[in-house]
Amino acid sequence: MSDINQLLRNLPKVDRVLDELKRTLSETIPLAIVKSAVQQCIEDKRKMILSGQLSSLPQGQDEWNSLFIKAITRKNSLNYKRVINGTGVVIHTNLGRSLLGPESINALQVAGGCYTNLEFDLLTGKRGSRYSLVEGIICDLTGAEAAIVVNNNAAAVLLALNTLSFNTETIVSRGQLVEIGGSFRIPDVMSRSGAKMVEVGATNRTHIHDYENAITEDTTLLLKVHTSNFRVIGFTSEVPVVDMVAIGKRHGVPVMEDLGSGSLIDLSPWGLPKEPTVQEIVQDGADVVTFSGDKLLGGPQAGILVGKKKIIDRIKKNPMNRALRIDKFTLAALETVLRNYYDLDMAITNVPTLNMLTADAKTIKKKGQAILRRLGGASKNKKIIELQQTVSKVGGGAMPEYGLPSWALVLHPGSCNAATLEKQLRSRDIPIIGRIEDEKMILDLRTIQQGDIPVLVAMLKSFSLECSN
Repeated sequence: MSDINQLLRNLPKVDRVLDELKRTLSETIPLAIVKSAVQQCIEDKRKMILSGQLSSLPQGQDEWNSLFIKAITRKNSLNYKRVINGTGVVIHTNLGRSLLGPESINALQVAGGCYTNLEFDLLTGKRGSRYSLVEGIICDLTGAEAAIVVNNNAAAVLLALNTLSFNTETIVSRGQLVEIGGSFRIPDVMSRSGAKMVEVGATNRTHIHDYENAITEDTTLLLKVHTSNFRVIGFTSEVPVVDMVAIGKRHGVPVMEDLGSGSLIDLSPWGLPKEPTVQEIVQDGADVVTFSGDKLLGGPQAGILVGKKKIIDRIKKNPMNRALRIDKFTLAALETVLRNYYDLDMAITNVPTLNMLTADAKTIKKKGQAILRRLGGASKNKKIIELQQTVSKVGGGAMPEYGLPSWALVLHPGSCNAATLEKQLRSRDIPIIGRIEDEKMILDLRTIQQGDIPVLVAMLKSFSLECSN
């Protein structure tokens, strides 16, 4: 106990530390940040002493100052920062999902730095609707009668259910009660919306008669959820939306489909699995279709609802809509992304998500070869840095079972293990995020952007030098 008391007495006093640091720190760092970081640093040491995790303290003023300066630098740095995605997961939820192109970035600058016509009709000079800025474009691209955009797809589903099925029954297949990420599940969203969920069918098979037999006077919606983030294979059956629409018409019940990672383009010509497009579901007669803006669409986070005008108009009038509406930044970015879809080639070229998803392995390999040349030649570094084939993923809950042939830089950690190397890369000023396979660090080049390459090359030169010594 006496050792613990001695360690506690040897902890530095905050005021003395601040006086000492004034001589070395830049005056641009706010005093409040310096003081908070120092206090937290000392408090962390105090807790470690009391818990028995610490038996000695830094020796001398220089060691303490080094510790404090690192803590102050961390606290004075932005928490939200750029990272380099070397995971090969194109729509990486934890790394911000879809990237935006230059046009969208410019639009965001205008939205943030200038007054705009967010809710001002320039033709009439009167108040306008923010939805009108993108609604016409969405209708052009999907063939829908009307559209509305909210802050994400879960909000879109919640708003539609609350509007169409509050305190009434919504029928949904048992096999479509998915978890959509972050432990949020379709039954939970339905419960919060006020809809009464009626499950039909089995986990693997649901038939037309299951819906027919479940419809009552209290039924106000038939719901279909596209299972984009998992697959049930083997003895399976589900009812196509066109058949559900026929059932709905017979009973006067609207049909809604949640597409989740909805796409406006059939990506199968590029070797990806065939997924239903928003246009196809609209054409099949669904009354309302919901999908994400920041997944396969390649835009900002948003939930897009399209469908029959009388249904969308009801949704627009829901008071909950104001709580879920999108802001000016989302609108600015979304419009620029959507406009690319008027031309397929333009969309593939200008929407980064589509560009990465459709990139062929040969092009990706050439990117890796160019990086190795900048390092001084592949032969010089081949024992510690190699270019190897790998497999990328779509991500964002889309096409989970499908791999994209790709190429990666493989780093052999040498004397340190792969976990240590991974932590070192995460700790850089611009963190580099990869994946570990067979005790090697994999940096998949599919998701490495052109602007990332100078940073990556600098890191690889340093890594190569360290490993060769």
